[in-house]
Amino acid sequence: MSTSPDSPLFQPFQIGALALRNRIVMAPLTRSRSSDDGIPPDYAAVYYAQRASAGLIVSEATNISAQARGYALTPGIWNAAQVTAWQRVTRAVHSVGGLIVLQLWHTGRISHPSLQPGGALPVAPSAIKPTGQAFTNEGMQDHVTPRALSTGETQAIVEDYRHAATCAREAGFDGVEIHSANNYLLEQFLRDSTNLRTDQYGGSLENRLRFPLEVARVVIDAWGGGDRVGIRISPTTTMPGVTPLDRDVMGTYGTYLDALSALGLAYVHTIEGVTQQTRDHPADVDFAALRKRFSGAWIGNNNYTTELAEKAIAENSADAFSFGRNFIANPDLVDRLRNGGPLAESPKEYWYGGNSVGYSDWPGMDGQIRIAV
Repeated sequence: MSTSPDSPLFQPFQIGALALRNRIVMAPLTRSRSSDDGIPPDYAAVYYAQRASAGLIVSEATNISAQARGYALTPGIWNAAQVTAWQRVTRAVHSVGGLIVLQLWHTGRISHPSLQPGGALPVAPSAIKPTGQAFTNEGMQDHVTPRALSTGETQAIVEDYRHAATCAREAGFDGVEIHSANNYLLEQFLRDSTNLRTDQYGGSLENRLRFPLEVARVVIDAWGGGDRVGIRISPTTTMPGVTPLDRDVMGTYGTYLDALSALGLAYVHTIEGVTQQTRDHPADVDFAALRKRFSGAWIGNNNYTTELAEKAIAENSADAFSFGRNFIANPDLVDRLRNGGPLAESPKEYWYGGNSVGYSDWPGMDGQIRIAV
């Protein structure tokens, strides 16, 4: 990837109440370094501060409750100990002039009983078993058939989102991003392939939108407005769990975006294509048309290059761009892109699990490792 230092990618850009120093966003990256209690390690503060030259950091996906957990060693944001640990991270990022928002996560059926309180079944809008396996403390285990939530239980989860959003404010984040993508709980309610309910949360598009929009409203309320709240969507991804697409992607997600726009969210963060795999998507899905349904900022994601990003800016099809895996081994990714520097590659063995090795010990272009904040 190469570009000019004068590219609009490296110019300041405003997203809601957030004044980004450039249009490059660090995408949420699950790294599985937290404790079983959902506490991020001390060296997470170093890791995030090292990457704070990004215009905005979106934290790794963070569980809103113990029930929300779908992967071992992932962080939480529902109790005081977790808040304290995240405060170390936000202080470190702010000390070097960075911005960071917390991604709020409930995995729904993409989980396993060994990850759930009391060994309970994972929950979902409908009792449909996903394919694939869950990453647990005992290794990879097959997904199970989840338990369908009762109508009343959905309200308890909405309140979990409110509480988690409030905790994120206490932890010092600059905002929050609602995870409504990648076939996790909110998208499970949204899609007609995973939502077979017959109550007010299923059936018609209006009903399938009800739960995600209730979540968006309480998160906005917890933050006193939408100018520090974003949302992530993935209209055409099938992973994880190999979920079929909605039968009317444009109708479903277009209507969703209309409603989110009316709520005044700061941004939409959209995965184009299939997450971690390809930018290819069905010909009848028009991301540029979806972008026009939302009045706030639009963050594009999935295998972007600087050339693709500059083209999108020129065409007004996106405003900012998130990079994920390139940030793993390149803490100074923004400078490398600005100056045409070489990009380091991280072996996959370091992506998930482990300690600070392969996490906060990557050098910058100058060969130096920033180890203190």
